[in-house]
Amino acid sequence: MDELTLLPGESVKDMAKDVTYICPFIGAIRGTLAVTNYRLYFKTMERDSPFVLDAPLGVISRVEKIGGAACRGENACGLETVCKDIRNLRFAQKQEGRSRRSIFDTLTKYAFPLSNNLPFFAFEYKEVFQDNGWKVYDPISEYRRQGVPNDSWRITRANEHYELCDTYPAILVVPANVSDDELKKVASFRSRDRLPVLSWIHPETQATITRCSQPMVGVSGKQSKDDQKYFQSIMDANAQSHKLFIFDARPNANAVANKARGGGYESEDAYQNVELVFLDIQNINVMRESLRKLKEIVYPSIQEVHWLSQLESTHWLEHIKLILSGALRIADKVESGKTSVVVHCSDGWDRTAQLTSLAMLMLDGFYRTIRGFQVLIEKEWLSFGHRFQLRVGHGDINHADADRSPVFLQFIDCVWQMTKQFPSAFEFSEYFLITILDHLYSCLFGTFLSNSEQQRVKEGLLKETVSLWSFINSQPEDFTNPLYVNYCDHVLFPVASMRHLELWTGYYVRWNPRMKPQEPIYSRHKELLAKRTELQKRVEELQRELTNRSASSSLDKSGSAAQSLTTAQTVV
Repeated sequence: MDELTLLPGESVKDMAKDVTYICPFIGAIRGTLAVTNYRLYFKTMERDSPFVLDAPLGVISRVEKIGGAACRGENACGLETVCKDIRNLRFAQKQEGRSRRSIFDTLTKYAFPLSNNLPFFAFEYKEVFQDNGWKVYDPISEYRRQGVPNDSWRITRANEHYELCDTYPAILVVPANVSDDELKKVASFRSRDRLPVLSWIHPETQATITRCSQPMVGVSGKQSKDDQKYFQSIMDANAQSHKLFIFDARPNANAVANKARGGGYESEDAYQNVELVFLDIQNINVMRESLRKLKEIVYPSIQEVHWLSQLESTHWLEHIKLILSGALRIADKVESGKTSVVVHCSDGWDRTAQLTSLAMLMLDGFYRTIRGFQVLIEKEWLSFGHRFQLRVGHGDINHADADRSPVFLQFIDCVWQMTKQFPSAFEFSEYFLITILDHLYSCLFGTFLSNSEQQRVKEGLLKETVSLWSFINSQPEDFTNPLYVNYCDHVLFPVASMRHLELWTGYYVRWNPRMKPQEPIYSRHKELLAKRTELQKRVEELQRELTNRSASSSLDKSGSAAQSLTTAQTVV
């Protein structure tokens, strides 16, 4: 297939001609199907306006055969791919010949490299970009930007070899009066050893957001004096308040049920001046089911008559509302209440990451820039051990794995909801968010591979793969919001109400040609950015002209004054 431009490291592994793509929108179309070690590529034979389908293999959740050995009828035999980005792609081939079986085997092999002892394509991809995205986030620099270390908080390397907590980053920020030995005792009382550590500190009030996992209370109601003392240290670090809020992301009933498995929640009797709040956000299994229901109503077709009731039945926007309102409560306590907060769910790597990162996005304008948002993802999601590989199912043929869940997708959806309410507060565009989600699945970059910082270091991702941020930062103009106004000092308080939330059709329904806007927003954004650059240059020219005129006027005045002085001296 001469028209297919291969990426560095990409090669065609199989090809079949006279394949029919069963498009749910325009019907059956014939063409050639190619499978590389990175993508599935289909193209029709028309020369003037060919139809092209180009999908990275990482987006495939499972591959199924259509029809049996004796399938009958036109387009009855073939294969169907169920994708992680809402789509289903169905292809039909003639029953005779070897290509049908060959394509299925090749697709299965390269779409699920982990299950076939193959490397992810990210390790084969050798594109060179000017910007090294792996250097976007430096923990020491980011904590210093926040004003840490200070009298109350210190940077520790107690987890440098990931022995304190194997799912936490090497560098942590903890209360200054707590020793590294004491950290070990606190960690032992927390699920997965995920002790409370600093995420963000208010530059004026010193109120903090601290994240952790649930305490290992169990049915017997076990307590830890070291953990209680640690919480007191977090509270004492904020002189503006003598109270500490613990935001438990879970529904109360779920937190109680976790006691039977050795977990649980903090007792307000055991922790002095602490208030516990449950945020009622459901677990990963409920979220996975909600997305499945959403997919059923948006792809391939939408029933207009029952649309609102069907959308409500998925509970998707209800979950988005609870996540957003939970983050809003955290941000409000820190900003308006000047109170420090501790955030956790069960293990502290799913709902906790959603809440802390969204609250930080509301509180800190830096995270609303293109690079700042990259830092936020690197910090709160990647370094703090959100299990991307398990939640997304990278390269794993076991599509029914109970570990899969759209946790990160929900976070990005919440960010999009905020951009709708504050269209000039974010430097990045909708296209930026969609690009991140597309490459969450693509396995083209190493950014979202593996489950923790320790695994990424062990697997050499920073040396052997390219960062997604290298690609984005090499062409930032493609992802810039033309309406952006720098509101770094402004705190955003979005309205977390069902009346103000809407389905993100630009992402979930984008494959339906009937839902596309008449004028592509992406190209319109580029036009607006070009116009803004042109106007900025004109403003700079006018400012220089005004400065030159002022300088010339001052010179004329000083010359006239000197001449008058000379005349006066002559008269005298």
